[in-house]
This record gives sequence, structure tokens and C-alpha cells, in this order.
Amino acid sequence: MAQRIGAGVSEGSPGAARFAEAAASAAAGLDGATPDAVVIFGGGANLPWFQDGIAAVREHLPAETIIGCGAQGVLGAGREVEGGGVAVWAASLPDARIESFHIETEQLDDGRIAVGGLPDLDEAEALIALVDPYSFPIEPLLGQLAEAQPGLPVIGGLASAGGPGAGALIVDGELVGNGAVGLALSGVDFHSCVSQGARPIGPEMVVTAAEGSIVYELASRPALDRIHQAIAELDADERQQAARGLLIGVVVDENKPDYGRGDFLIRGLLGVDEEERSVRIGESMRVGQTVRLQVRDARSAHEDLHAALAAKRAELTAPPAGALMFTCNGRGSHMFGTPDHDSGLLDSAFDGAAAAGFFCAGEIGPVGLRNFVHGFTATIGVFGS
Repeated sequence: MAQRIGAGVSEGSPGAARFAEAAASAAAGLDGATPDAVVIFGGGANLPWFQDGIAAVREHLPAETIIGCGAQGVLGAGREVEGGGVAVWAASLPDARIESFHIETEQLDDGRIAVGGLPDLDEAEALIALVDPYSFPIEPLLGQLAEAQPGLPVIGGLASAGGPGAGALIVDGELVGNGAVGLALSGVDFHSCVSQGARPIGPEMVVTAAEGSIVYELASRPALDRIHQAIAELDADERQQAARGLLIGVVVDENKPDYGRGDFLIRGLLGVDEEERSVRIGESMRVGQTVRLQVRDARSAHEDLHAALAAKRAELTAPPAGALMFTCNGRGSHMFGTPDHDSGLLDSAFDGAAAAGFFCAGEIGPVGLRNFVHGFTATIGVFGS
């Protein structure tokens, strides 16, 4: 049977009515189909109304499986509400197996951190994860999943409303204050799409000496000297872009014959040591990895998202039923100068398919066979028709 998805966005004065309005729009998109899963994103001003809002959503969408989180802003239907609002997404997935989860961490006597509450993932084909960044360290879990379930896509984001101890997550229609919540999906036509919004510049370089996050040599030369040389060889426009903010792209899958956009994990250049001529990167590095300088600006981010969405649409035989989008709270009009950029591109690329999401404090999505937490990125879970 066909997958059917509806989505709605509501903005205006905070209150339970915002949840009801968004839920009614999502229900209309289902065209009478029974919702199997519902996702709620509530802007910060609506946090006090979360409990009443969940009840209002259930009146329109009587699903047992409801997850959600607080957000700086929400998006959907080609619109972006960057400072508040409510978005509701509902899916009828007749052939799917859906299991909600709420996972928390526990410190063991030996100092290690254990994760409790994660369901059996042997048959899972995708995970949707919404994370409280103050109480749940998601990156170690992603590392564990890379070893235990290589290739399992995890799409989601870090909640961006509420501070330490004031998080708002929803699982099975109930509010919880910490950890991470989400959905384990199988038997579903699901595709992941990640746009890191950066453009490669300069030559590829191989790491020839490194320890932890410190890179001492690139192509058998001091790393800082090699980077300076690479910048000097750029054209004037690219040198200006590099001056505004230089990033490093780390190749994830070294088995490819060549590397283009989407093959690099984009990380920040966090510091340099003038005496050692080394650089510190926001990722653990090892000898033999290939890196390339990257720049990120509005033009690069627009081109990258447009290309990623077009490539994903070309993989599908028909327009998707819908999508969940997780975009950085540093994007939006702050980056592009105009509203509705990411949501509008998604709406256009996917022929108006029902979509919802939120502005995150970190976006989760795969590069190659492993999932990472990204910044200034848009990650998208696409549901086929």
C-alpha cells in the first residue's frame, strides 16, 4: 500500500491552538488515512503549552506513536518560522514496522557511560532521532552504531529550545526532560539526504602525520605551511571566501576513485600552532586520510542543497510522499538573506511533498556508511510514495 504523509505549520500567538491548527493541516494531508506515526516540533515560545498541545494534536491525529521536541524555529510546506511556531508531521505507513524509543545515559562504576532504552535494531532500516544536547552525548552512540549497524542511516537533530535541565522531548505522547527520543523504522521506503553546504577548494592532501585532532603534516610537509601554499594558489575570489572562514573536508570513504561534494565530512579548523606548524581540526584524524580545504557561504550552501535534492529526486521513480528536514539554526535568513530558503528548495525539488522539520542545534545524518553530528547542514529523511 502507498505511504501517505501530511504536514502542517502554524505561527502566531503561542498556545495550544497552534498545535491544533498544524495538526489539522497534517490530518487533511492524510486524506482519511490512519496515522501510524506523528512528529511534533514546537518553537520555544510554545514550550509552556506542550502538554495541552499534545492533547490537541491527538484530537486530529489519534496515533499511539508520537514523538517530538522543542525548537528554536520550525519549517514545513515551503515555509520557515525561524522564531517560534509549531510544525506537525503525520505518516500513514501501512507496511512499516515502527518502534518509538526513549534512551538515556547512565554512568557505570568504572567511569564508562552506558546507554539504556535503545530497541533491538537488527531489522531496522532507518532511525529518526531527536536529542537533548545537554543530557545525551549522541556522538558516542553514533560511533557504536557505526560498528554494530554499519550503513543504518540516522536522521535527526539536537533540540534547540530549553536550556540545561529544561529540555522538552515527546515520546509516545508523553513529555520527558532528557535523553533522546525517536523512531526505529523498517519496511518503509526511506532515503537519506545530507547537504553540508560547503564547497571544496584547492588540492586534495594526504595526512602524513597526526595525533588525535592535531595534524602535523600534510603531503609530507608541515600542515600549516601546506595550507598556506594551497590558499596562495587559489584565485582571488576563493581566497576571499577562505578569509571569511576556512573549513576542512575529511574523506570518509577512501575506496572511491575520486571525491566530490558529499564525500567529505566537513569540520572546523579550530586552531594552529605557529611553532609546530600544526593545525587542530574538529575531528579525530589518522595518517593516510585525504583532506581538502572547504568554504561555506550562502552561494555554496544554496548550490550544495540544490544539487543534493536534485540527485535524490533523480533516484526516485515518483515524487516522494513526504520528508522530515533538520536544518541548522545558523542557516535561514541569517545565512541566505531571504526567508524560507531550505524549506522552499525542498518543496520545489520534491513537487510539494508534505514536509516538516525544525532549526537544530546540530544536525544528524550519514556521510558514507557512518552517521555524524553536523553544523550549518541540512539533513533530510525522504519517504517514498
